[in-house]
Amino acid sequence: MRGLLGELATGTNGETMTITDMEASIEHMSRATIRHVDAILMVTEPYFRSLETVGRMAPLAQELGIEHIWAVANKVRSARDEEIIRSYCAEHGVELAAVVPWDEAIQDADREGRALMDYEPTSPAVVAVQGIADLVEGKSGSNGRGERG
Repeated sequence: MRGLLGELATGTNGETMTITDMEASIEHMSRATIRHVDAILMVTEPYFRSLETVGRMAPLAQELGIEHIWAVANKVRSARDEEIIRSYCAEHGVELAAVVPWDEAIQDADREGRALMDYEPTSPAVVAVQGIADLVEGKSGSNGRGERG
């Protein structure tokens, strides 16, 4: 995986964006599998173990020299959930790039066997994820709520 990501990073001259979904583990950091990436999005939920994974991964990403290190709050059901994630990120020096709310449309689309963006293109989760895509592409600093972090 390290070789493949390195080849993708050096063989595209910045013309191609590669997005890789990796398991929530520090293994990719400790083995330097992702040392060639420009940005990392660490998806977290408002639970201790999920937040602690971000707390362990962010310093390793910094050591690898990754330029953009962001957390993404996922499955946020309440203002309290969001505050827990915001506080944790602030305490650990991790920029919160986006807040993706809990969205019943995700389950509804899955029951129908359809992609969420086709099933309900204006759902809160789709809007938030579009903000993430814009951020990664460098088009905006929005997290779907008109703000960053």
